[in-house]
Amino acid sequence: MRQATITRKTAETDITLTVDLDGTGTYDVKTGVGFFDHMLDQLARHSLMDLTLRATGDLHIDDHHTVEDCGIAIGQALSKAVGDKKGILRYGSCLLPMDDALVRAALDLSGRPFLVWNVDFPTQKIGTFDTELVREFFQAIATHGGITLHVDCLHGVNSHHIAEAAFKAVARALRDALETDPRKSDAIPSTKGML
Repeated sequence: MRQATITRKTAETDITLTVDLDGTGTYDVKTGVGFFDHMLDQLARHSLMDLTLRATGDLHIDDHHTVEDCGIAIGQALSKAVGDKKGILRYGSCLLPMDDALVRAALDLSGRPFLVWNVDFPTQKIGTFDTELVREFFQAIATHGGITLHVDCLHGVNSHHIAEAAFKAVARALRDALETDPRKSDAIPSTKGML
């Protein structure tokens, strides 16, 4: 069972989440940040990872701690749920169009966290949501999930479309990387013998 539950409580946030990597993309997300909830729904739906998440945070200050800490918790849950990574494909990529936006995501579930982020937003806000938090979220996932992640926006003029394309592209790349390799389902996908 590739599932994990993470509870993370700090002076700034209180988060509980459960993931099932072999789900159907079912989501039940409530963070208090509407646009972010919409993006997490996309992450679950397009990765086919079931995600249940409840977060309360210091939104009276801003959305930063809630978004970043959700990324930390999701990264931890991914790492825990995938376990020793035996039998996974390990690599995933996606070139995802969404109207004017075209975003490329490529990732390696290597255990070596690294983020390359080439995404510029034409606006600082999407509604009340700070666009700089999109990068913060993916930095947290990469760091705490042990993921090498590259995200590049090749085209885009609408900030909402760019952000949503990024979430969907990463989701599709995760879906591919987490799939079982039908030719090597009993092996760690590394010449080192471990990841």
